[in-house]
Amino acid sequence: MDRVSSFDEPLKKLLGGATAKVMAEHLDLHTVGDLLHHYPRRYEERGRLTALADLPLDEYVTVVAQVADARILMFNNGRGKRLEVTLTDGSGRLQLVFFGHGVHKPHKELLPGRQAMFAGKVSVFNRKMQLAHPTYQLLDASDADEATEAVDAFAGRLLPIYPACKQLDSWRIAKAVDAVLPSARDAVDPLPASLREGRGFTSLPEALLKAHRPQTKADIEDARARLKWDEAFVLQVALARRRYADTQLPAAARRPVADGLLDAFDAKLPFTLTEGQQKVSKEIFDDLATEHPMHRLLQGEVGSGKTMVALRAMLAVVDAGGQAAMLAPTEVLAQQHHRSITEMMGELAEGGMLGGSDHGTKVVLLTGSMGTAARRQALLDLVTGEAGIVIGTHALIEDKVQFHDLGLVVVDEQHRFGVEQRDALRSKGKQPPHLLVMTATPIPRTVAMTVFGDLETSVLDQLPAGRSPIASHVVPAKDKPHFLARAWERVREEVENGHQAYVVCPRIGDDAEEEKKGRAKKKAAEEDPDKRPPLAVLEIADELRKGALAGLGVEVLHGRMHPDEKDDVMRRFAAGDVHVLVATTVIEVGVNVPNATAMVIMDADRFGVSQLHQLRGRVGRGSAPGLCLLVSEAHEASPARARLSAVAATLDGFELSRIDLEQRREGDVLGQAQSGVRSSLRMLTVIDDEEVIAAAREEAVAIVAADPELEHLPELRTVLAALLDKDREEYLDKG
Repeated sequence: MDRVSSFDEPLKKLLGGATAKVMAEHLDLHTVGDLLHHYPRRYEERGRLTALADLPLDEYVTVVAQVADARILMFNNGRGKRLEVTLTDGSGRLQLVFFGHGVHKPHKELLPGRQAMFAGKVSVFNRKMQLAHPTYQLLDASDADEATEAVDAFAGRLLPIYPACKQLDSWRIAKAVDAVLPSARDAVDPLPASLREGRGFTSLPEALLKAHRPQTKADIEDARARLKWDEAFVLQVALARRRYADTQLPAAARRPVADGLLDAFDAKLPFTLTEGQQKVSKEIFDDLATEHPMHRLLQGEVGSGKTMVALRAMLAVVDAGGQAAMLAPTEVLAQQHHRSITEMMGELAEGGMLGGSDHGTKVVLLTGSMGTAARRQALLDLVTGEAGIVIGTHALIEDKVQFHDLGLVVVDEQHRFGVEQRDALRSKGKQPPHLLVMTATPIPRTVAMTVFGDLETSVLDQLPAGRSPIASHVVPAKDKPHFLARAWERVREEVENGHQAYVVCPRIGDDAEEEKKGRAKKKAAEEDPDKRPPLAVLEIADELRKGALAGLGVEVLHGRMHPDEKDDVMRRFAAGDVHVLVATTVIEVGVNVPNATAMVIMDADRFGVSQLHQLRGRVGRGSAPGLCLLVSEAHEASPARARLSAVAATLDGFELSRIDLEQRREGDVLGQAQSGVRSSLRMLTVIDDEEVIAAAREEAVAIVAADPELEHLPELRTVLAALLDKDREEYLDKG
């Protein structure tokens, strides 16, 4: 049998249609190779009891425990029957419940003193943890014949506990793995022999056997060390080859000219750039001066002046005869950038116009909702080269949009854009344009890519002079309602001191469909208070106008308003005519109103860590100190509250991105997790394994430098081809 084909064998050939179907639909496992790379999450020792005290809520779990007692209860006037079984393991107790016809078998089998493996989803009923209708397998059956199979399967062994689903328990997955394990012998080993021997790694077939059927704990360590290294190394080779290919692409070098637009702009700046801004600008200018495309990520704290750095890069490209495009994720942000950039440039943004500067260039805005005449003019200015800078939304990507000579693409808030969208804009250059990606808070995939070193990275971690610290506090609205009342008093005090405030809600609240969902959720909330719909902008604004903030100018801003309306509200808020802006996350990035000093985030637990950090960055942008209040009804001991406390405790976006990453895992470093491409990381975790990744990167860079096409490493090429199927290869190329 061909060495690769046994790994490509469809599971239905070996396991039967029903099991294979469940594996494909619920675990995304299709081939023998997929199942062999579906590693155990942890291992139980035969006879060692699991900690029932540490069970996670709402997750499918497998526990090994002993029956303490079992009793049948009648309900519904004797027509219904329920079996309640209490398990114990020394650390805690767990209740099992079975109803109706499902009572008979467990009633006979789950007798006090018996031990078994149980699998199910952890829920809470009457404040007690429980598993409803778990599947189970007895481990110490009293009948000798009955016991043989269980003892053979588990006695004296480490029991692998696999990531499972409702339709397929861990031990059924273990049985399926037994059926395909002989194929592990055919594994193609991607590591060059010299590297494997030099680092003392076990062979790949042996590592797979040890991962799935370890005899000792040392086996597990061996397998993990080897399999982690494989994941890091294969990825690093893919990224190193891509970096190498990037250096082979042609691009026009864009060098700023003396006494040009950039010098004229710098001369009129009313402040000096921070050291960080100067350092990062130099890195970018050095890249722009080379004849292959820049591929740089600019990470900066909220409010660190990334837009200023990006604008100077755009001006340098215009000086060199090219055009620059800035892609923003929302119309509000595109308009905000356009307004702040034209204000910063002054007469330099009026090239070719009366009263404009000789050095100037046109700065145009292009969004989907612009009127036909304005849009036609903007498109004309781009194709003739009249406009050196364009700021826009997805509208920039459309086929109709053509450039005279696109030299630089700046993407703001990278995580809002798919790779395909960025690529569509980059393909509008005569040669590949330079690319600068900006993000305020690194998000999991970006952090992962950064740790893997795929993009060159610049970091702005210094705040410009005059910025004020932001105090953040969690407001537990359910436990301490008077804290929420005090929060509104604080907002009123800020306004009385001449400042302004934001109130952020997760939902808009005026859409018929949304209202229908809202009503259904309200009904559910009456039965269970934890299920109420998220708070809505329109409802909260109405309550505040009538109640806590009566007499103040309270306005709303959300994504379904007409663009002119949104722009009008933002202008009036920026001018100080509106005291309190009740908004959705449309204000999350780029909105700059230095006089806004307070922010109240309602249902803060419904937002991610990075999003909360972004939102908070809208206050404290002037000389007065900022205040951010995170309002939540989440229980004090819940993970949601722990997340909010972490946000309140630090203003360091890089630290928060680590917390975010630890909680959410890094997603797929090579593909879009959301498009169903399974993660290529099974063993490796970006946060914990930075050393492995760094070492693998060194080896990969050396190998690719010596042999870019991997002609002398056919096994490595085979494994790469399997990992980087056509879609992923294209995805990487576009990144």
